[in-house]
Amino acid sequence: EGVIDIVANDLDELLEKVNGMKIKINKKEVILQLKEPYKIITVEMGFREKILSVLSNPTIAYILLLLGFYGIFFELSHPGAIFPGVIGAICLILAFYAFQTLPVNYAGIILILLAMIFFVAEVKIQSHGLLGLGGAISFFLGSIMLFKGGGEVFRISPGTIVLATLLTTLFFLWVIAKAIQAMKKHPETGKEGLIGMEGIARTKITPKGGTVFVHGELWKAISDEDIERGAKVKVTGVKGLTLKVEKTK
Repeated sequence: EGVIDIVANDLDELLEKVNGMKIKINKKEVILQLKEPYKIITVEMGFREKILSVLSNPTIAYILLLLGFYGIFFELSHPGAIFPGVIGAICLILAFYAFQTLPVNYAGIILILLAMIFFVAEVKIQSHGLLGLGGAISFFLGSIMLFKGGGEVFRISPGTIVLATLLTTLFFLWVIAKAIQAMKKHPETGKEGLIGMEGIARTKITPKGGTVFVHGELWKAISDEDIERGAKVKVTGVKGLTLKVEKTK
């Protein structure tokens, strides 16, 4: 409500509906009185208007919101990847920019965000799927409630919502499975097994810390000297879940 004044199927219907309408021009109220023959002048959209028109599509805004959440989540679960985080942040900014022109129900956004939290919590708590199920339900309800009013114009198709719910649930189930698999591997990987292995610095490594990719997993790491991101490293020691590494020659 309050976003649009008229919904018309074609130009003739639009002209019929605006005839006699009261509008304000320069703070003065005037009545539109259209008399045939009209002279219709078509004004082409500029580049900015075309971009905004695309972004203002409810389905596009919805997809951008989801991609933003995916990117941020992936960056948080894989520190140092950078690219997913950058893309996710850009998608979120574009989504919220589009929401300025759409009748957004922020309860829907909160439910979708709550679904993401449930999925992440499933990794930590391992509720045997209860949190995952709650996340799927919350995501589905949030998607339905995301836009309010506006009729069919501001509505995401049920097929899109169902597909997005399935893909999101499968994505997080895959991430959860990988996380649980990685958590189970850590106790089995003793110091003797890690020392001597080589990997890649995912972030800059300093005596204070950093992140390395060793044995198919991301680890916290420290080094006696600074090691630049992307350099090859070798594990020289293990303390808890933190590796001590040095740059390979």
